[in-house]
Amino acid sequence: QVQLQESGPGLVKPSQTLSLTCTVSGGSITATYYYWSWIRQPPGKGLEWIGYIAYSGNTYYSPSLKSRTSIYRDTSKNQFTLQLSSVTPEDTAVYYCARGSDYYSDYASKSTYDYWGQGTQVTVSS
Repeated sequence: QVQLQESGPGLVKPSQTLSLTCTVSGGSITATYYYWSWIRQPPGKGLEWIGYIAYSGNTYYSPSLKSRTSIYRDTSKNQFTLQLSSVTPEDTAVYYCARGSDYYSDYASKSTYDYWGQGTQVTVSS
């Protein structure tokens, strides 16, 4: 059974960098051919895909967030980390990490992923 757990600060000030880590257990983040996504849900809105890091280490980001996003991994800890820079209150959301295997799916769709973290609330406020 694969488990994912998000961790990181729940409150970030505007203009700072949001950093969240997803710790994976029960499966390796280098296992062929999975990818590991970050997805968020702002209050009252739908899911928004942020980006992923694949089993190979390749990354792919949402065009709308690409300029502010970085995803990297620590294979020794079986973790991957999201960094989102220059945050504003519009980045307030519940942030999730999840595992996918179909690279042709809708990355913002809940059904694309077979395992999810429980989600973590991040609020951007001074």
